[in-house]
Amino acid sequence: MGRADERRARQRGGHRAAPRRRSSRAAGRSGKSGIRRLFTWKKILGTFLGLCLLGIGAFIVLYLMVDVPAGNAAAQRQSNVYKYSDGTILARKGEVNREIVDLSKVPKKVQLTFVAAENKTFYKDSGVDFRGTARGLLNTLSGKGKQGGSTITQQYVKNYYLNQDQTVTRKLKELVISLKVDRQKSKDDILAGYINTSYYGRNAYGVQAAAQAYYRVDAQELTVGQGAYLAALLQAPSQYDWAVASETGKKLVKQRWNYVLDNMVEEGWLGKGERDAMTFPVPDDPKGAPGLDGQKGYLVDLANKQLEQQLMDQEGLTQSQAESAVVDQGWTITLNIDKKRQAELEKAVKSELTGKLDAKKRKVDGNVQAGAVSVDPKTGAIVALYGGKDYYKHYFSNATRRDYQPASTFKPVILAAALENDAKTQDGKKIDADTAYDGTSRHPVTDNGTKVGFAPPNEDNRSYGDISVQTAMNKSVNSVFAQMGVDVGMDKVMSTAKDLGMDTKGMQAVPAQTLGSMGASPLEMAGIYATLDNHGRKVTPSIVKSAEKRNRTVEMPDPVGEQVVSRTVADTVTSVLTGVVDDGTAKTSVADNPLRKGQQVAGKTGTSDENISAWFTGYTPDLVTSVGLFGEDAKSGRHTTLMGATGLIPGSGRINGGGYPAEIWAAYTFGVTEKAKFDLDTTQGAAVKPTDTPTYTPPPSQTPSQTPTTTPPTSESPSQSPSQTPTSQPPSQTPTTNAPSTPSQTPTTPISQPPQDPPNDHQRNEPH
Repeated sequence: MGRADERRARQRGGHRAAPRRRSSRAAGRSGKSGIRRLFTWKKILGTFLGLCLLGIGAFIVLYLMVDVPAGNAAAQRQSNVYKYSDGTILARKGEVNREIVDLSKVPKKVQLTFVAAENKTFYKDSGVDFRGTARGLLNTLSGKGKQGGSTITQQYVKNYYLNQDQTVTRKLKELVISLKVDRQKSKDDILAGYINTSYYGRNAYGVQAAAQAYYRVDAQELTVGQGAYLAALLQAPSQYDWAVASETGKKLVKQRWNYVLDNMVEEGWLGKGERDAMTFPVPDDPKGAPGLDGQKGYLVDLANKQLEQQLMDQEGLTQSQAESAVVDQGWTITLNIDKKRQAELEKAVKSELTGKLDAKKRKVDGNVQAGAVSVDPKTGAIVALYGGKDYYKHYFSNATRRDYQPASTFKPVILAAALENDAKTQDGKKIDADTAYDGTSRHPVTDNGTKVGFAPPNEDNRSYGDISVQTAMNKSVNSVFAQMGVDVGMDKVMSTAKDLGMDTKGMQAVPAQTLGSMGASPLEMAGIYATLDNHGRKVTPSIVKSAEKRNRTVEMPDPVGEQVVSRTVADTVTSVLTGVVDDGTAKTSVADNPLRKGQQVAGKTGTSDENISAWFTGYTPDLVTSVGLFGEDAKSGRHTTLMGATGLIPGSGRINGGGYPAEIWAAYTFGVTEKAKFDLDTTQGAAVKPTDTPTYTPPPSQTPSQTPTTTPPTSESPSQSPSQTPTSQPPSQTPTTNAPSTPSQTPTTPISQPPQDPPNDHQRNEPH
């Protein structure tokens, strides 16, 4: 206590004044000031600077420790070994197609296309994009994977000195080595290394091999437009390969090509007039790689693509990175392909189709392409595949191509959608196998009494009057399924198609899709029907059984997924499809085939407009196979008709789905499957007698006088000869006569149609 305090205390009677209590507000201020003292801007700044110094120090240590390794990319390439499911060798692929060329052999403007595509600041930067690298590191740490923003130097380092692994260690090494390489080498040396080590697809490594693979010229003869395509190709070689690209892929590579050239103009490397005069340089068709003759190349290509997709999904690689990580990298890939079944499928195609083709006698025979995929529905394994006559002669796999219409093989999807959604007809009746529809050809499709502007003809414009859904499926009646699609709702139909395994991206939900007017592949259709055969559990066909590389195993996804439609729905569709085989468009080729050993079969035929494609996708309880025939002009590659092939008389003998496709299917399937019955959980279908006589109630916009049983076709339908109109046919076509006289049949026994000898299958005009 000071003297002044003592004096004041004596004046107050000798007592010290009690200390004042601190108010809660003051206490709060004190607490806040404590936090402020703990987190002052000086301390925060100091911590930040300390971390920066620590990071810089760590980077300096890393820079000193990491040396530029000896580049040996060619020697690091190893053969991939491909095996059948039993472990026997299918193929070895590993010869590196690369020829190093000096940069002086590549035209200057072609060199600049790569710079414009990948790294416009290449000639100015230090070899590293720090922002892009930081983003890549953060993505890797967070599990997002894909790295973006790499410079040409970084990509060259990755190609030549390192690998495509997406790890923090590899990215840090790439950063350090790129800085050192940029200091040690000239920009020309780095650019030469980059374009000589990159993978361009078609088994081509380096710009020289790519120039030959895509344009049949040496690198020094490349035009600027061609160089821009090769530069664009590096982003996604398989997706952007014009010969096999989808419409989306072609659109994307054109956009990338334009991007490259526009960048060149922007940088002053290309005159605007020269750029405006350029047209897209479509590459030449590819040639098969050595050692992949026959069907081997198709099998290897699909195996590579599925493994690449898994690496993209699992490790976040880009498509280009995934291809570089798979092709010729020392993998041992065991396929699900069954050696015996593969041989039987090839034999069936030859005996039933290709052995009958003679392009020297008939030009059209040279335009016939066949594709097929066979799947085990319980495991999802692709056990056999036919991609074309020879990988060397037809590089594009017919098993996976999606540029042809599946036609009426899409009709079961419409029925599945109707059953899954408990859909009803326009007059409120629940849609099932016994529901009656108007089968008049060109019958206007209506939605709540309003015509939707769609009235598809049946094959040969044939009308059927009132028929059940079962009979409509058996006879593939377009008018019935067009109306059914609108009754269900086309959005729901396309949603069910997607659930079952169809790639519906970009497809419009319009009534025309009920005719199977979209594109689909045999692989896709095999997956859809396998899902039905597997009682509604999703099947995504897989060709890769296992993939291993130097003590590393890639875990492939399970081909069998979740329930996408109910078992009852799937089994009901299966039951209905047995009618197509036993009483419909596939009866002659499949049901009555002498090779049949009592196997139960479900399936659907399909024939597209102008006979451009023909299909049969069918299944037994243990095997699903989709067979497609496609008309492809041998010279131009454009779609063309199959009419008249194998000597069938043009105009009267189309190649229908119930013809060669069904015969190939039967010759193969009945040779590799044993007798088995479907285990179906359904109360309706081909085996069940209709509960009553189907009757048709016209929608509000129609009157009974428009029904085909009482009047000729409407003015929207062309005139028909008496032999074509349903009015001249006896009432035996009604569904009540299609049912057995006794209701005691089990659901696994198809009903019988009235005795009727169909015409020769190669001359029958099958409904679409």
